[in-house]
Amino acid sequence: MTKWVYFFGAGKADGKADMKNLLGGKGANLAEMSKIGIPVPPGFTITTEMCTQYYKNKNQYPAELKKQVEESLARVEKIMGAKFGDKENPLLVSVRSGARKSMPGMMETVLNVGLNETTIEGLIKKTNNPRFAWDAYRRLIQMYSDVVMEKASGMEPAEGKGIRQQLEKELDALKKKKGYKADTDLTAQDLQALIKTYKAKVKEVIGKPFPDDAMEQLWGGIGAVFQSWMGKRAVSYRKIENIPEEWGTAVNVQAMVFGNMGDNSATGVAFTRNPATGENMFYGEWLTNAQGEDVVAGIRTPNALNEAGKTEQSKDHVTLEKSNPKIYKELVQIRNKLEKHYKNMQDLEFTIQDGRLRMLQTRDGKRNGPAAVRMAVEMLGEKLITPEMAVMRVTPDQLDELLHPIIDPKAEKSTKPIAKGLPAGPGGALGMIVFTANDAVKWAKDGKKVILVREETNPEDVEGMRAAQAILTARGGMTSHAALVARGWGKCCIVGAAGIEVDAHAKKMVAGGKTYKEGDWVSLNGTKGYVYEGQLPLVSSAENKYLQSFMKICDGIRVLGVRTNADTPEDAAKARSFGAEGIGLFRTEHMFYGKGSEEPLFRLRKMIMSKTLEERKAALAELFP
Repeated sequence: MTKWVYFFGAGKADGKADMKNLLGGKGANLAEMSKIGIPVPPGFTITTEMCTQYYKNKNQYPAELKKQVEESLARVEKIMGAKFGDKENPLLVSVRSGARKSMPGMMETVLNVGLNETTIEGLIKKTNNPRFAWDAYRRLIQMYSDVVMEKASGMEPAEGKGIRQQLEKELDALKKKKGYKADTDLTAQDLQALIKTYKAKVKEVIGKPFPDDAMEQLWGGIGAVFQSWMGKRAVSYRKIENIPEEWGTAVNVQAMVFGNMGDNSATGVAFTRNPATGENMFYGEWLTNAQGEDVVAGIRTPNALNEAGKTEQSKDHVTLEKSNPKIYKELVQIRNKLEKHYKNMQDLEFTIQDGRLRMLQTRDGKRNGPAAVRMAVEMLGEKLITPEMAVMRVTPDQLDELLHPIIDPKAEKSTKPIAKGLPAGPGGALGMIVFTANDAVKWAKDGKKVILVREETNPEDVEGMRAAQAILTARGGMTSHAALVARGWGKCCIVGAAGIEVDAHAKKMVAGGKTYKEGDWVSLNGTKGYVYEGQLPLVSSAENKYLQSFMKICDGIRVLGVRTNADTPEDAAKARSFGAEGIGLFRTEHMFYGKGSEEPLFRLRKMIMSKTLEERKAALAELFP
């Protein structure tokens, strides 16, 4: 019998880190973390091979899968001391995707699976926290109706008319009616009333009631994750990243831990090193009384994880380091253990439930070019990796990023920024403002340079993000989907620019007290997080000391000599500074092109048209410096 399901939890696991092709990156790493003693909620992974079978068999599962899922679920129940679907002591689970190569935000997740009209009463008694329980149920309805009932069933509503957006409007209307500013202001009674509204809206829009059976919810979530492998944004991202369709995705079902149980609970995302600069410092963001989707989706702008990670915008933030030193110390120890184990910068997701830390994910973190080069150089210096590993950590595209243009420092010095955000992607960019991903794609096809401006990006924006010169968001942090994707592409990006107000429907943005409309030009400094009005000039990037060190590492192990093609003295000097040993091709005619070439070109023509040897010698003498 084929093994479709792999268990992990309580220090044991069927899988391990090198099984990414079968278990996906998330599943393989959850198994590995469990084995090396990291606190991971128990769960199981349905393999990528099952995804392939699912599509081959017209969205049907083999008979043995149900039995294997039920057996693994029983093991999770035993560890957690709770039972899935039980009205007295309910177990809730998350259902997440996990391809062998990271595709941040491109596939689906459903949290709090197993909550219904019966189990919620058990959860309230179990936690003695009605507000938390109703909030978890509210989140389930919002995610499940969007992911399973709408997207997985093939419904394609017009932009802004999807069920998630319609439910968010109901939430915003209730907050406005009650005079609340944040979701956390809602009381248990407010949430209970909102859930009734949500269910009525789901039935109205989707055409069928929200499922009340826990097992139906679980299998709906599993199917939706498999369906999301062929979703529009996942297909677009795979084309950009050259990820084969036949790889498929795994499905990870894991016991829920809750960051939204109150002020002693939290959720966060962290990197073992700064993914924007490469600096060897623990970098991350967190939110109290929240679930992970609030951070990674950019729904709320999170707080800095530690004092070292504070910026001008986050100087007043309460860090985890200060508010809960014990948990922070435990997290730092896990950070050190994971980076040493994987010998690479890690991207971590964690949840604190009622004062207890649990790790939900680790993966090799996406980084921009400058950060990749610095990490490779410094990890080699720390004897964490070998020279060969250091060289393979940096792709040609990432090296190319270090040559990206930046805003002219002279022009920038004399220009006042209209907004300041978090520097999520490097370099400088300028373009005309657009407010939707579709417009970004259309305008770019017409040869226009555009800046995609959003309140916050969502994974459906992936094609527009790719087409734009840069991305600017009013909300979200350095660990949001927008920041992760932009950083992976080396694209200029600024997130969490709190000083701007975006109205995508009216196609306008307010910044610095002034209104900017679609088509207006702005310039972005993605390295520092500044936004400027108009078109500031771009210049070549400054010299990077880590690049020089990296090229020396390459020189130490390469077996081929490298020379450069050069058309101007400036080209030759630049190539030499990057390690070229000489000039392989030099086209003399290019010396007579471009700015300042009129006089030399005249002298060249004079030499060609000379009638005598003496005239030709005299003309050549004028040509030579």
